[in-house]
Amino acid sequence: MSARFIFITGGVVSSLGKGLASASMGALLQARGYKVRLRKLDPYLNVDPGTMSPYQHGECYVTDDGAETDLDLGHYERFTGVAARKSDNVTTGQIYSDVIAKERRGDYLGGTVQVIPHVTDAIRDFVLSDITDEDFVLCEIGGTVGDIEGLPFLEAIRQLRNELGAKRTCFVHVTLLPYIGAAGELKTKPTQHSVKELLSVGIQPDILMCRAERDIPQNEKRKIALFCNVKESRVISALDVDTIYDVPNTYHREGLDNEVLRYFEMLGEDEEGEVDLARWTDIVERVRGPEGEVTIAVVGKYTVLIDAYKSLNEALTHGGIANNVRVNLKWIESEIFEKEDPIPYLEGVHGILVPGGFGERGAEGKIEAVQFAREREVPYFGICFGMQMAVIEAARNLAGIEKASSTEFGPTDEPVVGLLTEWMKGNQLEKRGIDGNMGGTMRLGAYTAALRPGSRVSQIYGDALEIQERHRHRYEVNASYMERLEKAGLVFSGMSPDGELPEIVEFPNHPWFIGVQYHPELKSKPFDPHPLFASFIKAAIDQSRLV
Repeated sequence: MSARFIFITGGVVSSLGKGLASASMGALLQARGYKVRLRKLDPYLNVDPGTMSPYQHGECYVTDDGAETDLDLGHYERFTGVAARKSDNVTTGQIYSDVIAKERRGDYLGGTVQVIPHVTDAIRDFVLSDITDEDFVLCEIGGTVGDIEGLPFLEAIRQLRNELGAKRTCFVHVTLLPYIGAAGELKTKPTQHSVKELLSVGIQPDILMCRAERDIPQNEKRKIALFCNVKESRVISALDVDTIYDVPNTYHREGLDNEVLRYFEMLGEDEEGEVDLARWTDIVERVRGPEGEVTIAVVGKYTVLIDAYKSLNEALTHGGIANNVRVNLKWIESEIFEKEDPIPYLEGVHGILVPGGFGERGAEGKIEAVQFAREREVPYFGICFGMQMAVIEAARNLAGIEKASSTEFGPTDEPVVGLLTEWMKGNQLEKRGIDGNMGGTMRLGAYTAALRPGSRVSQIYGDALEIQERHRHRYEVNASYMERLEKAGLVFSGMSPDGELPEIVEFPNHPWFIGVQYHPELKSKPFDPHPLFASFIKAAIDQSRLV
């Protein structure tokens, strides 16, 4: 294994965009012909984000192999196209669980189990695991330098520098240069303190990425280089941009990829090397120069924190890129429709999307949004919970099943949606008790769906008869209601291969009405928009001509 490792840390404050910086760095190295892998090391004690509130952690991103991971892995996939795996996200909770399990088995032969070396060794083993022919492995350390829970991770990467040597490890530190309006200048002192904090744990950064809202004067860069002991050319400006898809271009103009390769002695001091950024230039041009615009209402329950719908937000943007239009999002808290008429909120929008969610709160409001979209013939896209609410709405208002509900909301006489207690994963039967643990007990990861020939959804997927998409849910549409619902006009156009689990529903006589049990937004990329989002935005464009 001869992979080179780049460790990305953050200082001063959180939310500096380390994930985007890591993803963009990966995209730049890819644009130079190198093979990359990106990883996230999260210092929190949860085993994974699966049981964390979206308000706390934002979106929970799911991989093909069923890992519930940090939303930064979504950035990694969208920017590089490299499918993330379970081995690309680890938390303190996972590390401690493994170490304690080993101690209980007696693997440490009676030795005292300590943070150093046992926890740091487990982190080191994770960083080095599951690597094949990658040229670069980029590892982002979550949190901020100085966080007490992050110390074992910093110690582990410090040890890796000693083990692998400076020629195979590079430390990139993302920091903040705040602008003080009263003084009329950017301040370098927080960056100096952050680097000092990093030095106190034995890590000297090799490259500094300075986040700022305005240009960093050369004399300030010189000052940072002097006080932080880095080359002046390796103090990189990371300025705010109008679209995240311009970040790779911006970093390239600042010389980030050149400096990384020069650090590893893969490029001479005066060499530039070849880089192909055509795909990013094209995407940015499409985002900045749309031929029109549409407005999509997103009726959800976590709308106060847009990071809760990060991949969804991006996938809708990708649908706009595919159709050369700007997508304006109107975020609506679904509970409003339980008290107020949805018409003033939804009249004039060109498409309605109800995303995933958990629990009863806001469910009736989502059903109101479905009914509005169906009756007014506004393009409707239901994802996961949004599909289930579409089925309940059809059961109540078209099939005459007035008490149709979900067992997620409590006991019901008409469980149109119910808890899945067993299902097939490949050839293996997975089982779950109703009172079991919450964590990791959902239908998670990539599953196959068989599509009905000639259906709208099959046509959207290029006349495919079988697709693979990522799931994250505990409840399923009850297949025993299918016959009554199909008689009412709702077509079940996608099913699990064994015919037991409904995957996709649609109304063929509606301009565009599709509900899917999976999360298509997780596989959408700016250079490869998901066909469902591209088709939904196309339908919204058609609708905009009617409104």
